[in-house]
Amino acid sequence: MTSVLYDAPGPKAKRRNLIFSVVFFVLLALLLWWVWQMLDEKGQLEWSLWKPFTTADAWTTYLLPGLADTLKAAGLAMIIALPLGAVLGIGRMSDHRWVRVPASVVVEFFRAIPVLLLMLFANEFYVRSTDISSDDRPLYAVVTGLVLYNASVLAEVVRAGILSLPKGQTEAAQAIGLRKSQTMSSILLPQAVTAMLPAIVSQLVVIVKDTALGGVMLGFTELLNSRGTLAANYANVIPSFIVVAVIFIVLNFILTSFASWLEGRLRRSKRSTGAVLGAEDVDDLNAAEVGGPHKTGGVL
Repeated sequence: MTSVLYDAPGPKAKRRNLIFSVVFFVLLALLLWWVWQMLDEKGQLEWSLWKPFTTADAWTTYLLPGLADTLKAAGLAMIIALPLGAVLGIGRMSDHRWVRVPASVVVEFFRAIPVLLLMLFANEFYVRSTDISSDDRPLYAVVTGLVLYNASVLAEVVRAGILSLPKGQTEAAQAIGLRKSQTMSSILLPQAVTAMLPAIVSQLVVIVKDTALGGVMLGFTELLNSRGTLAANYANVIPSFIVVAVIFIVLNFILTSFASWLEGRLRRSKRSTGAVLGAEDVDDLNAAEVGGPHKTGGVL
């Protein structure tokens, strides 16, 4: 049996895939067991190292304020980068050269520079050219770097999503007299959102994780930076890394789960009922409209 994209696996392929899956999970279990043994031998599983996480002081003093700063920087970057990326992506598709060329230059330039370098440049710019206080400067630098880089990436996501739509959509809009701006806002973008959503969410997850770069290089008090202070006070480096990793996993899982729910809802809202009217249904509709302001013929 074959499908459009690939050949369906036969009995041998299914058996081979099952064997590979079993081997993989066995090796994964052995790896986890080895890691557990190493941590136990080094005394990293002792209760004294994990006990601070059962108290409110470790959370209210270190982890929760760091998580709040992480969410603050990531949220600001998302709010600014999403519309900016959409504008740049649409600008790259403009018929006007004076719009298309600058948008393309901005996207290609900032997409080619590492986000950490953008943060460092932004921090130096704020130090030398603005009066922003030293306490707020790391946040400004982190958000600026995240916005410049991720808006450029999202611009390509938006452009690819729109170009993936059938050409007939644009031709049909032109046939009924819609301008290009109307076609883009009313027809192309609403359809492209569903296709773009997985890639957009992946980039939003990257934004959340990249806030840690500001903590490492700029002293921004995000979650990972706060972990360092906590580990220095409680001497529990490995447990603190594990706890912060779990927090990041839960945070990004919530984000991707919400996106999956939103994508499914968008797809369901665009799905037709699939109902087919028979001849009797058409006659019933015509009969119901006889007393109306205008009578229909036998064709709907």
